[in-house]
Amino acid sequence: MLRHGVIVAVLAGGSVLLGTAGYHWLGRAAWIDAFLNACMLLGGMGPVGEIPTAAGKIFAALFALYAGLIFMISAGIFITPIVHRIVHRMHWEAAHARRDR
Repeated sequence: MLRHGVIVAVLAGGSVLLGTAGYHWLGRAAWIDAFLNACMLLGGMGPVGEIPTAAGKIFAALFALYAGLIFMISAGIFITPIVHRIVHRMHWEAAHARRDR
């Protein structure tokens, strides 16, 4: 679980950095506002404030799609060891092996 948690933390941290940089340079937002927008999108809340540039709006749209995918990927990475443990506990592999003989 710890290893998967670290993977998710690195993925989330990298995504926050990517989003903050994109909002700052393409959306011409102050660093703190860029950080807020990136965190809000990654948290599923949506952007905060107006984005004045066309490049910033395109980045915001693409980053919103990216944030949704990152949420699903992170959930999958974090849940995988739990599901794996349940499968072992239920002996599903052994049941399938006996049925296939």
